[in-house]
Amino acid sequence: MRILVTGGAGYIGSHTVIELLEMGYDVITLDNLQKGHREAISGGEFVKVDLLNKNELEDVFKNSKIDAVVHFAADSLVGESVENPSKYFKSNMIASLNLLDAMLKYDVKKIVFSSSAAVYGEPDRIPIQENNKTFPTNPYGETKLMFENAIKWYDNAYGIKYVSLRYFNAAGAHISGKIGEDHAPESHLIPIVLQAVLGQRPHVQIFGTDYETKDGTCVRDYIHITDLAMAHILALKRLEKGGDSAIYNLGNGEGFSVREIIKVAEKVTGKKINTKDTPRRAGDPAVLIATSEKIKKELNWAPKYNDINTIVETAWKWHKSNPKGFKTS
Repeated sequence: MRILVTGGAGYIGSHTVIELLEMGYDVITLDNLQKGHREAISGGEFVKVDLLNKNELEDVFKNSKIDAVVHFAADSLVGESVENPSKYFKSNMIASLNLLDAMLKYDVKKIVFSSSAAVYGEPDRIPIQENNKTFPTNPYGETKLMFENAIKWYDNAYGIKYVSLRYFNAAGAHISGKIGEDHAPESHLIPIVLQAVLGQRPHVQIFGTDYETKDGTCVRDYIHITDLAMAHILALKRLEKGGDSAIYNLGNGEGFSVREIIKVAEKVTGKKINTKDTPRRAGDPAVLIATSEKIKKELNWAPKYNDINTIVETAWKWHKSNPKGFKTS
């Protein structure tokens, strides 16, 4: 089965490509390399294409018999999306519609979509279930929800079946240490904390200390990157078997505050981490914790690396060996 992975040179995409290849899938990785890394792609075919370029995108479908798509390509910085919503509606919505139209033209009827917990906004109940109200508090979350709605209507009209995976905070690195997280600029908490350990930043900024949480800082649900990747493969298998479209949350069901993550990182690395309290960021909900019972029940998803210490340890293994990310690889 030939799988097209958009955004496959990125953090989540590259880890999913590894798992797909190990399970015997034929993989075409598509990325514009604006944020992804060619060195992160572990095998298969690679094509440098921007989804906003409809002609080049259609050429990929024309030249390859594609059976299904796993769609990661997106901009994903919450703060940037608030400051520059135009960029996000173009890269996350218009580009994704180009992908759907190419699939339609070349009769590709299966897609696994990388959605986000950001579709829920400030949740009306915790832990978050798939039937929670969706009310995004930032343009990033809005674009993810808009595309979920788009594929629902494409399914209704054209029979394009989908699985949308709404995940929480992806974290950690491949257990081998060969690939990991490398963003510029870095916006995710765990690598930011580890950069402080490596002396690459003077302190960790804590955005908001007055939330209604156990220690006043934001609480998030962290899921290991390989467990996340495996969920995409289970979603593909559902579609391969003729399963109907579905939406699933992906998380561990347990939340950790910013301060708790810092303490875990201090334990794992044996280093003291300096912090600096700063005001809240626009669009940041106080608590995001998922229940993943639906995907566990329906797809038999069972996370292997669900201990927060293990998650941070794998991230530390990568960052310690690759302090400059893929530039040192």
